Amino acid sequence: MRYGNELREALKSGRAIGGHVFLGDPAISEALAIYGYDFIWIDAEHGAFDRPLILSHVIAANAGGAAAVVRVPSWSMEAVKPVLEMGIDGIIIPQTKGYEDAKAALAECLYPPRGVRGFGPRRAIRYNDLDTGEYIRNAEDEIVRIIQIEHHKAVEEIDRTLTLDGLDALVLGPNDLASSIGLIGEALHPKVLDLSQHAIAQAKKAGVPIGVSIGPNQEAIDMWRGLGVDYFSCGDDISFLHQGAKATIEAIQKGQRRE
Repeated sequence: MRYGNELREALKSGRAIGGHVFLGDPAISEALAIYGYDFIWIDAEHGAFDRPLILSHVIAANAGGAAAVVRVPSWSMEAVKPVLEMGIDGIIIPQTKGYEDAKAALAECLYPPRGVRGFGPRRAIRYNDLDTGEYIRNAEDEIVRIIQIEHHKAVEEIDRTLTLDGLDALVLGPNDLASSIGLIGEALHPKVLDLSQHAIAQAKKAGVPIGVSIGPNQEAIDMWRGLGVDYFSCGDDISFLHQGAKATIEAIQKGQRRE
């Protein structure tokens, strides 16, 4: 509700760093924001989030000083519209398989005549405290719309997708991209990287920021930086818990073995 324009500029300049949240406690989103993430990727596609919980995470991310970006479970009206009314700063739309899907998905995020979004803002209009005319003038500039590239057809039709009205950025999803060509679990397979490189190259030609969603792994970060992505959404609550717990247990066990 406050960070959309700032996030858009950070994506364009290559400064944006996002972190993923899958677990339920909104304090996690607030904490990751406080730690310094520019945007919090609230994962309603793979996390166990209902609408009230999504809203709680949105409020928490903003309270911590970060943009609240929600990955919706689908690009249907039922999934997209209620989240937009929460006053989010950005939306990530998964599972688009080419130009027509991306066009339909973006239309759900835009008011007529640009799109088909129904009018009914709630938190987005600051609970009626914002003038309706002012809200309408600024609403679409204050939401960052990101299409996730995670299917080979999306790569094949990326040039057309990059021309779409309302598209602010792309983000690669290497795992599902691999699955779409029969290589599930092989996100770093040369064929997956070739598709990714093509998407990166075309996005750069079009001047549209393109990032990648990955786990907290230095080698992976270095590799994707070398491929030319503009921004990262990297690391998540589950991975940080796993890494921290394993490292702590291992450190203690090493001392026990020496005794």
